[in-house]
Amino acid sequence: MADTTLPIITIGHDGRTLPEFITLLAEQGVQFVIDVRPQPYSPTQPEFGRETLAAQLPHHDVRYVYMGDAFRAPPTDPTHQHTLQRLHKAHSQGWRVALLGQPALPQDCPRGQTIGRALAQQGLPVWHMDPDNALHPQEAISQRPTTPRPTAEHYLHHVFGYTSFRPLQAAIIANAVAGRDTLAIMPTGSGKSLCYQIPALLLDGLTVVVSPLIALMQDQVQQLHALGVSAAYLNSSLDMDQYEQTVQAVRHGRLKLLYAAPETLVQPRILDLLASTPPAGIVIDEAHCISQWGHDFRPEYRQLAAVRQRFPSAVCMAFTATATPRVQHDIKQTLNFRDENEFLASFDRPNLHLEVLPKADGISQTLTFVRQRPEESGIIYCATRKQVDAIAAALQHAKLSALPYHAGLPTAERTANQHAFIYGETNIMVATVAFGMGINKPDVRYVLHVDLPQDIEGYYQQIGRAGRDGQPATCRLLFSLGDVYTQRFLISQGDETERPGRTQRLDEMLQWAQSTTCRRQALLGYFGEKTAEATCNGCDNCLQTADSLADLTVAAQKFLSCVKRTGGRFGANHIIQILRGSRAQNIIKWGHDTLSTYNIGGEYNQQEWQFLAQQFVQMGLLTPHPEHQTLSLTAEGEAVLKGQAVNGRLPHQAEIAPTRPELSLPPSHVDLLDQLRRKRKALADEAGYPPYVIFHDRTLLEMAAYLPQTLDSLGRLHGVGQNKLQQYGEPFLGLIRRYCAANDLSEQAYNQPTAVPTPPRSSARGLNIAQAFAAGQTMASLSAQYSIKQQTILGHLADYVKAGNPLPAAQLQAETTLTPDQQAEVMAAFAKHGTDYLRPIYDALEGTVEYEELHLWRMIYKMS
Repeated sequence: MADTTLPIITIGHDGRTLPEFITLLAEQGVQFVIDVRPQPYSPTQPEFGRETLAAQLPHHDVRYVYMGDAFRAPPTDPTHQHTLQRLHKAHSQGWRVALLGQPALPQDCPRGQTIGRALAQQGLPVWHMDPDNALHPQEAISQRPTTPRPTAEHYLHHVFGYTSFRPLQAAIIANAVAGRDTLAIMPTGSGKSLCYQIPALLLDGLTVVVSPLIALMQDQVQQLHALGVSAAYLNSSLDMDQYEQTVQAVRHGRLKLLYAAPETLVQPRILDLLASTPPAGIVIDEAHCISQWGHDFRPEYRQLAAVRQRFPSAVCMAFTATATPRVQHDIKQTLNFRDENEFLASFDRPNLHLEVLPKADGISQTLTFVRQRPEESGIIYCATRKQVDAIAAALQHAKLSALPYHAGLPTAERTANQHAFIYGETNIMVATVAFGMGINKPDVRYVLHVDLPQDIEGYYQQIGRAGRDGQPATCRLLFSLGDVYTQRFLISQGDETERPGRTQRLDEMLQWAQSTTCRRQALLGYFGEKTAEATCNGCDNCLQTADSLADLTVAAQKFLSCVKRTGGRFGANHIIQILRGSRAQNIIKWGHDTLSTYNIGGEYNQQEWQFLAQQFVQMGLLTPHPEHQTLSLTAEGEAVLKGQAVNGRLPHQAEIAPTRPELSLPPSHVDLLDQLRRKRKALADEAGYPPYVIFHDRTLLEMAAYLPQTLDSLGRLHGVGQNKLQQYGEPFLGLIRRYCAANDLSEQAYNQPTAVPTPPRSSARGLNIAQAFAAGQTMASLSAQYSIKQQTILGHLADYVKAGNPLPAAQLQAETTLTPDQQAEVMAAFAKHGTDYLRPIYDALEGTVEYEELHLWRMIYKMS
């Protein structure tokens, strides 16, 4: 029987050959080698792989057992504790045990140290062997200074080049690194990728990222390579040699992230590959595809639940940008996630300006819109291939850089056009809604919908492709009733079982498009998010003021009168023909050339009347028939005929310009920005990257604004990590220095802006309300005075505070209904979770405090 007083030893393989390692085991009398490495292989020493050791050691009377998976769990986990008990039992039975870790230096093996401390606490002797074969007791090693492991903040600053986390990012990362399965619902542009890329760098071993989109995989891997992170993808775009190279990279531990399509991941060969090198993390991107209630359900995604069960020690992270509460529940149920590990970020994208304009002539309106943005990158969505081709041809004829994309094009042409857009060789992509999934191009400055989307979820996902860099972007929808009839016809031709759901979603989209209230509030409300803000100051409805509207009463009375005189049996085109005095056969046939409204509308052309008619529908003056393209008067329309005034937009006043706050450049710096963009394009072409992989637009804007002269100064700018600083720092610095010398300029102080947009503006009415409250009026008195709800008063006060104005904290506190204990809990929650979003606060308080109170206490916290 072996001596039970002998200690358990830990040993690494670095710097040792396999024969030397086996000799060392014999000298120490080792009978069991317990492999506790997170990944049982070595990229530099393949002979220390799990299969080789399991085959070779028994020939030398040493048994080999792999237990690395068990120690992935936190120390408090039952699996972890059970494995420690097994080690304790083996030692008590007199077996000589060696724990195989990765590095040869004892204090550099975090897992060896964790196990050593746990065993020592149970009274077992543990010694660590160094590269010179000397043994060191656990007590001595514990007292030595250790090299701290990199933190999430380290990778954020030094790899990705960001100064601070966005809302919820730090909490999501911490939850995943702690080994807890995590569901995150985050809007596009909120930094979702960072939430699994940083855990991948922190976890020991490989993280597998499931994505349905080849373009997204390629883009993500390119960007990670530029950051110095080892990543690859497996999909149908690879040839056999490339595919095999990636497989070998996985097998030998050379990757931190592996991207794969769901149908690739579930192949037996890939599952066997991962079984030999179990992943530390599994990420499911576009997780709404799991749910049958999602707008983009994919059956192959359902199989991921079985993959997740096959690798129970891997932490699982699921991400999506679009999920209603019903879809969120379905995802959690399918993946067996706990509710407390769900993170729901705000769906708000404050940098997106939302607007809906009546559509009169889609091609003409598109040309006008694009010509106002000659240097900007944008996507134009159309409902049909025919429309895509027509608009792309019109833009090309106007000498604008545009290309089409739809399923009817040859695959090679479609791929080439997408490549040209991503790589900045063309500014405009005209496409059906099939385009854009997985396109991570951050500098898309506008998304224009020429036709009405089928549902709000699809619309939200499509506009999500704009402004991913956080800079302002415009999302315009051209709306006409004709689009509604087209969509209803398409629904009627589809699967009968799907018609009710599709019809309901179309009605919700139609209601949103015709709304005269805040578009952002309605969009957030669809996804179950409440907000107390009265206005967003970022949509066309909120930005409309009395000064920006024209008196349309006469035009409305002419149109409405004509509708009434024709009995509500005709559509807008017929009414416009009457108003403009058309001699068309159908006008004569119905005797409408004899009406008193015949030929009284010559002040507007056909397209202008179409524009006005759409507004009258949106205002609720007319009701369209749900199936036939006819219009009838509403009670509100009858009131207009009796003299009620109508205010709206004239056709030439179609566009309400949003506030587009940006980091402004002095005139003397503008040419530099142009030069920086050309330098970026040249470096990107040389590396085979899209320009934004080198640096985002915001980074170039900060370079031109602050004129950094040293690597240290450049490294402080947004998005400049260590790898990019080393690769591209000097080329850009050289250009900036030469420009400064030629123009007598010097470096400017960098104030580390956390966001480029400025605080929101308060409306004139909101300003009056806030100032009256500050002067001593209560919310109840203001509600009565202005005949609006107290919730709206609260929204105006919140806008006032957001704009940087103070309000008396004591006066705000007087409005609360919370007990002193509840007040203390709320303040503590804000101190812990911050003030950017209220959902984390609501969840932390377990729903015991309503959102209205949280809005109030957020202001109090800021004023305290």
